[in-house]
Amino acid sequence: MKRADFNAIASWIEPQSQVLDLGCGDGSFLQFLKSQKPVHAYGVEIDDLRVLSCAQKGLNVIQQNLEGGLALFEDNSFDTVVLSQTVQTIHQTEKILREIVRVGKESIVSFPNFGHWSHRLAVALGRMPVSKSLPYKWYNTPNVRVLTITDFEQLASSLGLSVVDRCVLHEGREVTLMPNFFGSLALFRIRRA
Repeated sequence: MKRADFNAIASWIEPQSQVLDLGCGDGSFLQFLKSQKPVHAYGVEIDDLRVLSCAQKGLNVIQQNLEGGLALFEDNSFDTVVLSQTVQTIHQTEKILREIVRVGKESIVSFPNFGHWSHRLAVALGRMPVSKSLPYKWYNTPNVRVLTITDFEQLASSLGLSVVDRCVLHEGREVTLMPNFFGSLALFRIRRA
């Protein structure tokens, strides 16, 4: 299934580049990317069934837990490292962000924006939000963190990361007016400062 952020992420990736997709799931993004442009793409995934799905699609995938870091990869081994809608599921956020900018010349991070107005309203009404970008209930969510666009920008700055570009979406459309309030999905291109 093609997600709303696939086109935006793919637009930031150059043809013929080396791409690493962390938390690649069933390989849907890698398959989409390879159909859009010639790239050398690799995925990292921990779940057995998702790794099998990637392999069945003919994708290069390594089974590994991201929480352990990316010691398997040398500095600047990839042109682009993608962390798409995965950062909110990671316990060691600072560590993985440092690792992706070490391994990749450039990195792309996307995540559901907890600052979207509907999420704020749900919390104000005493409920944890459930939406297209946060589809799970509080008790079965894989998310261990919730973050906003502003939170990510502050963390990136504190880690010495440079934001090269940013795109905020809501239901597939770009949001430019008050993106932390009206955007449900944030995408950042980052690199070491």
